[in-house]
Amino acid sequence: MSGYRFHSGLVMAAALAAPFAVALALVPFRTDLSATNAALIMVVSVVAVAAVGTRAAGAVAALSAAAWFDFFLTRPYQRFTIADRDDIETAVLLLVVGLIVSQLAVRVRRLRAVVVTDSAHLARLQETARLAECGGSPEAVVEHVRRELVDLLGLRGCRFEYGSLMGRLPRLEHDGGLWLRSGARVVEYATWPDGETELRAVGGGHYYGRFLLDPVPGRPLPPEEARLVAVALAAQAGAALDTAGLARTG
Repeated sequence: MSGYRFHSGLVMAAALAAPFAVALALVPFRTDLSATNAALIMVVSVVAVAAVGTRAAGAVAALSAAAWFDFFLTRPYQRFTIADRDDIETAVLLLVVGLIVSQLAVRVRRLRAVVVTDSAHLARLQETARLAECGGSPEAVVEHVRRELVDLLGLRGCRFEYGSLMGRLPRLEHDGGLWLRSGARVVEYATWPDGETELRAVGGGHYYGRFLLDPVPGRPLPPEEARLVAVALAAQAGAALDTAGLARTG
């Protein structure tokens, strides 16, 4: 979380500083540069910030760009005042376009990240299916899934326990939720609990064992998509065990 706060603070600082630096760099050319061209260059600084930051950072960059455009690039210079009506319109358009473009840039970046993430999840499932289809032993499939779970869920470790079900542990369910059911008491988790969490391997309607996940306690759960992929991977391991006809439990 401290790393995230540091990155957010750095991006916000860039949202304020980048338009200022660009406007300052344009000062020697302001008499030869039209207000429209100067505004377009300022928009580039806004997009640069939005491409690596958040919607809030993009909005701050747009406001900063409009303010420094006014201060450095319109008459009277070095004052937050604009004398020319056309320059006023250009400044307003800079702010509006900067806000719109920055939000679009953030959205495109997030969509790209979703596509990359979805492709990575699909690759994990395909690789596991390929291993099972190519005659890999059920033990090899289980070991492969174990390693994938560590990477996918950001775990400290993971082990597979065959057969017997001992104790009541928080369980990663088929819907991606993390629950602890103890009699009539049901607890849902938003962060990883202390100790191990189980993810059951079921194939052909039969329980063959469970992956015992060792997460960092208190850390937020991975995104729902990652948890659903983890459940699917465990199901692939269960199917491999079922196909091999290993002793069934429950």
